[in-house]
Amino acid sequence: MIRRPWRLAAEISAVLIAVVVAFPLYWMVLSAFKPAGEIQSTDAKPWTFNPSLDSFRRVFEQQEFGRYFLNSLMVAGAVVLASALIAFLAATAVTRFRFKFRTTLLIMFLVAQMVPIEALTIPMFFLMRDLGQLNTLWSLILPHIAFSLPFAIWMLRGFVKAVPEALEEAAYIDGASRTRFLWQILFPLVFPGLVATSVFSFISTWNDFLFAKSFIISDTSQSTLPMALLVFFKPDENDWGGIMAGSTVMTIPVLIFFVLVQRRLVSGLGGAVKD
Repeated sequence: MIRRPWRLAAEISAVLIAVVVAFPLYWMVLSAFKPAGEIQSTDAKPWTFNPSLDSFRRVFEQQEFGRYFLNSLMVAGAVVLASALIAFLAATAVTRFRFKFRTTLLIMFLVAQMVPIEALTIPMFFLMRDLGQLNTLWSLILPHIAFSLPFAIWMLRGFVKAVPEALEEAAYIDGASRTRFLWQILFPLVFPGLVATSVFSFISTWNDFLFAKSFIISDTSQSTLPMALLVFFKPDENDWGGIMAGSTVMTIPVLIFFVLVQRRLVSGLGGAVKD
């Protein structure tokens, strides 16, 4: 009875925070369905009685919008798969093996997280230029893999460390090779952690604008969805309906990804907290 008021206050606070977080998303979707007259009106209302699909029609009528969407899927999918695989192997190595400079390597992973992406954009641009990868999807895939690995390795390290070494020894006694233990025993156990890190990799890659603007210079066929929204920003007047409709379309794959991995995500984040 004494703790109940505090619990009620915590629940009310959680609801208020959820409303504050969800309201911009609601306004985005609402603006996407509003007619142009209501969007430009100075008397903005948080509802509409005349929903319209004109904004979505303008979005899908843009040239190569489907190709931009496919490019985003290819880049995000490649980053998620590659970073998950490399992070799993690297986390296993730094956790299960003892080698020189292991602690230094782990500290470098943390330091890499502290460097702003903006500070590395220009060096990355010259690197991509020297590799001949400007105006290609590889100029987006490689940097995102590099920036997602430190967090993924550090997070997966806790999951690998939580697996008892006795389990590994028992597998070897039963005749399992190191490769079999790695993929048939250890991999399923740390899979929730892989899902959690993959969500962060997917979101950061899917919403990327900085690299897409910096590395895709002339070949617009290699652009991604965030670049497609630039069409609706005009010198005289921005097409806010098109911007909100395009943003809504961009949000749908993220929501679908969350729905597909939500159970694994919760258990993965729970495991990270326990560690």
